[in-house]
Order: sequence, then structure tokens, then C-alpha cells
Amino acid sequence: MASRHKLDFVDAELQAIKQNNLYRELRYGKAQGSHITINGKKLINLCSNDYLGIPTTRIQVSQLQSSSRLVSGNDESYKKLEKILAKHKSQQNSLIYPTGYMANLGSISAIARKGDLILSDELNHTSIIESCKLSDARVLVYKHNDIKDLQTKLKQKGKNKFVITEGIFSMDGDMSKLKQITEISQKTDAITIVDDAHGDFVIGKDGKGTPNYFNVGKKIDMYISSLSKGLGSFGGYVAAKNNVIDLCINRSKSFIYTSALPSFLVEYSLKRFNSNREKQKLKLEKNTKKLTKGLKEIGFKINSKSQIIPIIIGNEKSAMDFGKFLFENGVFAQPIRYPTVPKNQARLRISVTAWLKDKDIEKSLEIFKKAYLKFC
Repeated sequence: MASRHKLDFVDAELQAIKQNNLYRELRYGKAQGSHITINGKKLINLCSNDYLGIPTTRIQVSQLQSSSRLVSGNDESYKKLEKILAKHKSQQNSLIYPTGYMANLGSISAIARKGDLILSDELNHTSIIESCKLSDARVLVYKHNDIKDLQTKLKQKGKNKFVITEGIFSMDGDMSKLKQITEISQKTDAITIVDDAHGDFVIGKDGKGTPNYFNVGKKIDMYISSLSKGLGSFGGYVAAKNNVIDLCINRSKSFIYTSALPSFLVEYSLKRFNSNREKQKLKLEKNTKKLTKGLKEIGFKINSKSQIIPIIIGNEKSAMDFGKFLFENGVFAQPIRYPTVPKNQARLRISVTAWLKDKDIEKSLEIFKKAYLKFC
């Protein structure tokens, strides 16, 4: 009998994941414009977060930073971009992090402390959930976009109270009820934090985001966002009052104890910010309307009003089979399963981009119609 190895339990864990149709594998491919090539197969890419599809410009790669910004990695380009991002969000200042995930982890855990109360939407991104845990504050989860539940839970005690929500929810594509949320926050003196990774640069006047879309931009106390989605670059940032940014610089572990984002990526973000974003924004709106309308006509139930369009399948295996059929027929739309979404709420999460041409959308709709007839 073979002796047992101390890491054999890992195989058992993996086997359980496979049996529940939750196993994930990395696929290596190359995305270019509206298509992605995987194992030599060219597919229409409906998984990209590069929503605006801003045409790429060549930039000179300068020296890579290899230190924390508090040590020797604070390139001058940061000051330029942070000033622009603060103005973009009508805030006093901003702070760039290596990723949007790190921006959430660092800023929320820096400002919320033991004795405080956090109200977090139940569909908030994992980075928000993890950052709330790191804060040592008491965390209450309110039902998704349920204003009455939020009001009830805000009555509980807390030295400082925070309401944290996404602007556009990453897996459902719906928007937060920011008008009602900001009204309640003002009445209860709660601090409103919005993670607008999927709305920033995409909706609102000049792409100012979801709060601007709802005309409540000035009522948001802290913005957290991404440079890698609507802007199509890399990194994350926080925008708020000067004292909040100063606190993040002094207390945010994911800012202090990591190397700076390479300066050429900061410069790349500057170039993309200063590009013709409005033209790309209009293309995205047109593509979103066309694809949404087509999917509804096929028979899919679509509730999203944003560029994130989930097609709820339910069963994990069925979602995998659906995704495989799309892949085999030339469309790349990855199935999303537990734990990213609740069990038995597996889905195809479509991300519309300005990269897509009319022929790409028409071809995709043909394939989705075949899939609908086969699986629905």
C-alpha cells in the first residue's frame, strides 16, 4: 500500500471542485480589437473589459520603478494623472494604486476602524468584501439595492457609518440606486463610498461615472475605481478629500508595502484619458443597445441597462455546455460560476466593447440564437 503524502488532500479538494463543475483552467490567448485567438482559433471576444476600445498609441517605455512610492518610486507622472483624476471626480485629490483590487483593500481598511459600522450591498465585489473584513469595523450586508433594508440596518450603532456600493454591479450589470442611497446617507450622516470600476469613463457626462449619471456626483465621499476597464490601461485609484487621501498614504498597506506602478503605464493612462473618449463612448452605447435588443428578440431575459449583460443559465454544467457551444461556433463568452456568483446562478457574462463591429454583433446573435434553441 502506497504511503500517504501530506499534500494528498489537495487532490481531493480538486476532485470535489471538478465534480461540482466549478473547476477553472487558464486559457492562453491573444486579444486584438474585437477578436481573441485561443489555440489558433479566432473568436469574437465578448469577455473584454476594455469597454471603450480606445485605439492604442505608441509610447516610449521609460525606466521601470522598483520601489514603493514612499521610497523612490514616486515618478512625476503620478502627480499629473492624480490631479486629472481628482478633477474628473470633482474631488480634492486622488491616489493611484497598482490595481483596483488593491485600491479597495487599502482605502476601505484605512478609513474604517474598530467601532465603526459598514453597510455593504450583498452583491458587492470580492475586493470590497475582503477590504471590509480587514478594516475591523462591524459589517452588515444589506439586501441588493434594497433601500428599506439599508435604512433599517443604518439605525444600528457605529462611531462612523459607511455605505459601500458598486456603481454598476460587475456580475449583473445593473446600477446602484444612488439617488436614494445618497439621500439616506446625508440624513444619517453616513459616509458614501462608490466602487465605480465598471461605470467610470463609460457613462455620465464626459464619462464621469455612475454618480454623475444620476446627478449625485457631489454627494459621494469617496470614489474607488479602475484604470484597466473603461480607460483600457492598468491600475486603480481612489478620489476623495485631501485628508482622506493623506490617511490612505499613511495607513493603506496595499499602497505603502508594494512597488509603484511602472511610470510608462501611468503615462499610458494619461494618453488614453486625453484621447477622443466621447467618440468611443458613443460607439459603446450603440453596440450595447444593438446586442441587448438582439438578445431580447431571441428570447433571453435581459435586465441589464449597461454594457455588462448577464445571461442567467442556473445550473453550472449547463452554463459550461452553453459556453463550450459558443466557443466551438466562434464566440468567446466565459461561463461565470460559484463562488463568483451564488450556486445555481451560473451565467454567461457578456462584456460589450466599442471594438465590436456590426458584423461581429450580427454573427454573435446568430450563434446565440442557435444556442438558445439548443439549451433553453
